[in-house]
Amino acid sequence: MAQAKLKHPQNVSGQFFVDTTCIDCGTCYWMAPQTFRENTDQSTVYHQPESDEDQKRSYQALLSCPTSSIGVEKRPDWSQEILNSFPHLIEQNVFHCGFHAESSYGAASYFIQDPRGNILIDSPRFFPHLVKAFEKLGGIRYQYLTHKDDIADTDKYYEHFKSERIIHLDDTNSKTKNYEIILKGQDNFKLYEDAIIIPVPGHTKGHTTLLYKDHFLFTGDHLAYSNKNKQLIAFKNACWYDFTVQINSMEKLQNYSFSQILPGHGAPFYAPPQKMIVEMQNCIEWMKS
Repeated sequence: MAQAKLKHPQNVSGQFFVDTTCIDCGTCYWMAPQTFRENTDQSTVYHQPESDEDQKRSYQALLSCPTSSIGVEKRPDWSQEILNSFPHLIEQNVFHCGFHAESSYGAASYFIQDPRGNILIDSPRFFPHLVKAFEKLGGIRYQYLTHKDDIADTDKYYEHFKSERIIHLDDTNSKTKNYEIILKGQDNFKLYEDAIIIPVPGHTKGHTTLLYKDHFLFTGDHLAYSNKNKQLIAFKNACWYDFTVQINSMEKLQNYSFSQILPGHGAPFYAPPQKMIVEMQNCIEWMKS
């Protein structure tokens, strides 16, 4: 829980605050940009929420903060309502889980409710409320892991739901090499006819993405949208394998149609397919520059 005595000195006064345990993962300022922003390697409150919607988003960010660095002066009467908003519906049958994990540096995870079997993409914290919510939505058949960085509490969810864990061989270690489905090589893997895992090495050697319904692309740490740059980007300063290989992987994605990018870090990004083609081209040119 955030501590008032550790308040960041550059918070504006009011209901919400950020303390100095913040790791600047970006969760709060992409979930509630009207309240939080980056401020010298940590986040701070620069404007107190005024509308009900701003209040809701700010409290969702508080619940999702991986280090519990966001606090409120007084717990609001509607806090249970916000808790029940997770997993949060994004579009169709796709949800943002919230409750980001510190071990994943605050990466987002997602949930697909599918009659053929539900899919958890990367792992949130193992939180009782989420467990019950996933149970109500039909449980978890697959836990798809985009790469080795964002595994978090995968094993706890496996133990509870007996779900099959999926990861690429090149991102395994002595523990994860025994997961139920180990992907190999650079060929696509069909989880379902319209749920295709696409290898995109670069950020890590075994990084993959998931294309669902030719609409949603779950990108992990391979691809994200930067509000600062106003374009799609890759994390060059946080590339743990090979940035040139990552450029090649980005070019590979141009062969697919999608319009909703759901990244590990940063807000979801939507563009119609033709506009997305342009956005991807601009991203690749930026990466090569």
